[in-house]
Amino acid sequence: MIVANRKKIPEIRDMIKDYDKVLLVGCGTCVTVCLSGGEREVGILGSALRMSMKLIGREHIVIDECTIERQCEDAFIDILALRASNYDAICSFGCGAGVQALAERFPQIPVYPGLNTQFIGILESQGVWAEKCAACGKCRLGEYVGVCPITRCAKSMLNGPCGGSREGKCEVNKDIPCAWQLIYDRAVKLGTVDTFTSIVSPHDWSTGLSGGVRKVVREDQCIAGMVPDA
Repeated sequence: MIVANRKKIPEIRDMIKDYDKVLLVGCGTCVTVCLSGGEREVGILGSALRMSMKLIGREHIVIDECTIERQCEDAFIDILALRASNYDAICSFGCGAGVQALAERFPQIPVYPGLNTQFIGILESQGVWAEKCAACGKCRLGEYVGVCPITRCAKSMLNGPCGGSREGKCEVNKDIPCAWQLIYDRAVKLGTVDTFTSIVSPHDWSTGLSGGVRKVVREDQCIAGMVPDA
């Protein structure tokens, strides 16, 4: 899932303080799961922002909240269409994709981010999320027994460890497990260590972000006659 952290109240306040009516929009998917932008969090932040505005003499500002199922899908943004026109600005508590989706849908309304989008990750333990995927566009997990060295190795090494790890931890940070130790340990359990005896080719980054905005087109899911260019 996409993991994000909330911006600090003063930072959000400074973005919206010059508007008279502001709508805070939460999202019911990833940011709800990571406890940063769901209905509960938006309600708490709305109360905190109203108090913060009062402290700087802007208590007349109207700050309302609502949460939709997904901000990254236009069909769910339809729910906001009529309501959004009543506000001077929107503060989105979706991920970066959600913020941009709202900005595209409401070109006449300023849209500000209430979160800092962090990474694609998973829940490791209560209140702890860790990055697992760099969305490089050419997944190689099948080559590395389900552990991504591109994301989880500090140096993104594909042909073995750097030699600097100690007791299974990365030399960059003692709290980070060495990705290649994880790969080796899992390969031992699976009996596939021998598959790592050959040199692998450099990663193909042409599918990554450096090539510009990426798009996925599933022609079998597109409306007939409306297939966009990939």
